[in-house]
Amino acid sequence: MNCRSTENGSARTSRRIPGQLTSLYSTAFFIQSNHIIDYTGSKPSVQMCIMKKPLAFICRLLLLAVSCLAVAGYAADSVYERMWPDTDFSNRVVELREIRGGGPPKDGIPAIDMPRFDRVADAFSWIDPMEPVIAVTIGSQTRAYPLQILTYHEIVNDALGGKAISVTFCPLCNASIVFDRAIEGEVLDFGTTGLLRMSDLIMYDRQTESWWQQFSGRAIVGEFAGTRLTRVPSSIVSFASFASAFPDAEVLNRDTGHARPYGRNPYPGYDRIDQRPFLFDRSMDSRLPPMERILSVTVGGRSRIYPFSALSNNLLIHDEFDGVPVVVFAAGELLSVLDDRSIADSRTVLEAVAWERRIPSYPGVLSFSMEEGAIRDMQTGSLWNVFGEATDGRLKGARLPVLDSGIHFAFAWLAFNPQTEIWTGKQDG
Repeated sequence: MNCRSTENGSARTSRRIPGQLTSLYSTAFFIQSNHIIDYTGSKPSVQMCIMKKPLAFICRLLLLAVSCLAVAGYAADSVYERMWPDTDFSNRVVELREIRGGGPPKDGIPAIDMPRFDRVADAFSWIDPMEPVIAVTIGSQTRAYPLQILTYHEIVNDALGGKAISVTFCPLCNASIVFDRAIEGEVLDFGTTGLLRMSDLIMYDRQTESWWQQFSGRAIVGEFAGTRLTRVPSSIVSFASFASAFPDAEVLNRDTGHARPYGRNPYPGYDRIDQRPFLFDRSMDSRLPPMERILSVTVGGRSRIYPFSALSNNLLIHDEFDGVPVVVFAAGELLSVLDDRSIADSRTVLEAVAWERRIPSYPGVLSFSMEEGAIRDMQTGSLWNVFGEATDGRLKGARLPVLDSGIHFAFAWLAFNPQTEIWTGKQDG
């Protein structure tokens, strides 16, 4: 066995024990408060049962008992190797005791391997304009991937602009991340393991059956252990914003080959700000509430986050981080996919994006103003959209440089990035 390092960089070896024995589950029970969500991989439906407190408490104890049995009496070697005979468990960079069974078996949450698309105009017939989509542009090609679909599949293996990509979404961490799925010229296809680490999705590649942490894009077990996928820039925006900027683009449609109640939320109430994350067994970072949404910006290996509670009073932020001038636009709104059972009936949250505010076609650093949702730079009066593109004025056609950024729950970002700075409210420029 080769345990090279853990997430925090220290190397250690220990007996390998699973958090929960996934083979004991035929049905996944996600228990939140007094609710039990029955997400059955073998059936095309998601059923919601509102239960009384005593029964919910008993179910919690049952899950705890399963975990205790796993820790007390079962060796992970035999369990995992029997379930994953093609995975190289001798090569890993985290302790297997950190991994938990989320409930669904391998591919119980099915990735989309043959995505089909609608034109923007046609998608309006089934998607609410305020629903969130993952917007991705590579070269001259742009697509939107609605979270109402990703919530039930978590991974879309696609090709865009000549590049093989995987579009991923972990509902438990509210983490939407897009990866280039080619490693040293080999294109990988990803599926779901049914396992979690720090409440985050663990993917696997079908070529080597290595396990990959979705939040970091890093392989943690198997042949590729220690390797990182390259991230592809993306944004979470409302479908209305996407349609306005890209009226001729494509939208992932509901023709997935799987019968799922798209538009329904299998995790109702999960994003309550003080909610305890599912199967997160580490101490919480006390700096922010666990389910506070944050906008992350990473520059030169360092990161800063902008809590939505701060953005709600600062819809336009000028900042500088590690020598890079940053602008944050947070004037728009979109629907939460983790609030009401019906996404269309859910509350709205901020639509927030970050860009570098220097462009080659202008000699200085740009600053911006916002009036009634319209964004203009103060140097030329050009009009800009949330995608960092000047749509009118002297700088029309110019684009602000992309930053490594994303929207996540605070608990997840801080668990994987504990040295992160939190924006204090100071404006720059």
